[in-house]
Amino acid sequence: MATLRFQHYPDEHYLTLFNPETGFFVRAEESGYDEPFWSAHGPEMLDISITNWCSRECETCYRMAGRMGQHMAFPDYENVIRQAAQLGVTQVALGGGNPNEHPDFAEMLRLTRRNYGIVPNYTTNGCGLSPMVLRASAEHCGAVAVSAYEPYSFVANTVRRLRGYGIRTNLHFVLDAQSVETALYWLHDPPEFMSHVNAIVFLNYKPVGRGAREARLLGRSNLCRDLIEAATINMHSFKVGFDSCMVSALVTAARVNPVWFDACEAARFSMFVSEKLQMYPCSFMETICPGVSLTDSNMLDAWQNAESFQAIRRALRDPGCHGCDMQTICRGGCPILPSINLCYGSQPMK
Repeated sequence: MATLRFQHYPDEHYLTLFNPETGFFVRAEESGYDEPFWSAHGPEMLDISITNWCSRECETCYRMAGRMGQHMAFPDYENVIRQAAQLGVTQVALGGGNPNEHPDFAEMLRLTRRNYGIVPNYTTNGCGLSPMVLRASAEHCGAVAVSAYEPYSFVANTVRRLRGYGIRTNLHFVLDAQSVETALYWLHDPPEFMSHVNAIVFLNYKPVGRGAREARLLGRSNLCRDLIEAATINMHSFKVGFDSCMVSALVTAARVNPVWFDACEAARFSMFVSEKLQMYPCSFMETICPGVSLTDSNMLDAWQNAESFQAIRRALRDPGCHGCDMQTICRGGCPILPSINLCYGSQPMK
């Protein structure tokens, strides 16, 4: 039986409950207080790029990963995880590049879970899943997400391999003006391999990196509302989720209690650390503004004091879309890439 992890932050008037076996996480305010806007004591979750190396070099990669990519050194990774554990981080999402092609990947998973009690998760394109990586994933990971893009036969085979090792497997599906049609079809008539999937998580396309095209913005399609309705009305054998970058559409189209919506968590509850040891509120800020060096600073100081983190919080506290009754729920959507927002009230970060 899993040991539930309880954390109480009396100075911030809230508490958290985390189940490391299922990933179930609750953040609850004390009686008489509003829900917390941010975790002043430090991030609750880290998004870590351990490599920008990737054998596939896809033309749509937002981080422009490739065979010339750089790996994070193992001692540097342990420093990141050590600081994360000191701040009470419960889970990390490892990405890249293709993270499982990092030469020290299996040892990184072991270190994260066994030495520091943090649950690692990662996203893979399906390449480099050696038996050693699969065994380490089964032993240490909460879940593994497969990037769902063509060829879908390769995605299906990757899902079956992961499930063969008993690994909880999700799909990450990037929604843009073209792919939304495929996503809608999958929700109405799921392909066979979806029966092996724990959840499909839809990610709002961002015009950043190698595949940046304004024409791909999800708002250019008239199928977005249909997709959200299919996701929230139809019954499926798998769970359906959306990233917080979709919140500006979900608050008006999803037939779900608003208590289940959450706005952007960048600089509020999550942080991104690049393979170059640069800290950002969000991975999509890497090409927009300078990061804060983990070599010259520390995680807590960057979190509490760096201007890039404070700017995001200012933008989310006051998104500028006054008069909209959904503002307190979606907080204006994305504060750094307003073009991805699917409403008319969003303002750029100020």
